[in-house]
This record gives sequence, C-alpha cells and structure tokens, in this order.
Amino acid sequence: MATVSPSWNYTLHLPRDPRAPGVARATLRTVLAAHHLTRLTPTAELLASELLTNAHAHTEGPYALRIRSVERDRLMVAVWDADPKVPDAFKEGAPVDVPPEDVEHGRGLHLVRACADSLGVSVPREWGGDKGGKLLWAVV
Repeated sequence: MATVSPSWNYTLHLPRDPRAPGVARATLRTVLAAHHLTRLTPTAELLASELLTNAHAHTEGPYALRIRSVERDRLMVAVWDADPKVPDAFKEGAPVDVPPEDVEHGRGLHLVRACADSLGVSVPREWGGDKGGKLLWAVV
C-alpha cells in the first residue's frame, strides 16, 4: 500500500542580527534531517546562505527563511524581505556571466543561479505584498 507524504512548509522570521543567517542555516539542516532529505543539504544550504546573506546585507527591514516541499525529493528554499527591489540576477533575461576573479562581491547570486533547478521572485500577499517586499526562491 503506497502512502503519499503530505506537503509541508516552515517559516523562520529572523531578527536584524548578523548571527541570523547562521541560525537559519542550522534550522534548515534540522528540517531536512527530520524529513529524511539530508542528501539535499549541501545545495539547499548554499542557496539559503546566499539568499539570507543578501537579505541581511542589502535590506533594512525584517526578513525570513521559508522552506517548502515541492514534490517528492524536491524543495523550495526562499527568503522574504521587506525591500521590493529585485536583484539583477533574478530579473528575466539577466546575464549569466561569471563575475571577474578580482572582484570581492557579486558571486553569490551567480552561485544560486548555477546550483538551483529553477529560481524566481514573487510578491507574497500573506507577508505584506501590498506593502512591498519580495520572496526570492530557488528549487533544489
């Protein structure tokens, strides 16, 4: 008799604290272990790390990590923040060029694009979409 796993999602609201991305990564590892998805941990953690760090570094307001099952053995890692500005790497038709080796910043979202099966941006209404903000997501 086959059983169907119910879909699930977790949301972790984060304070404006430099330790918050690390706490979120630890939470992600715990969630994946609980759902027997540890094989996805390295890629999911990389995606989350880049999205969380960008939210912390480039926005002023609150932000949150969202982890959601998409289908069996696939999940969406997403970060919401209150800033409506969409990073260039998430805009349709954005170039996929690797940043030059001598620049100190700018590789993170390139890594997200390279490691995710798909990615995108949306404005979730339940998180204040009519007040601004965005949800950057990547599927692994």
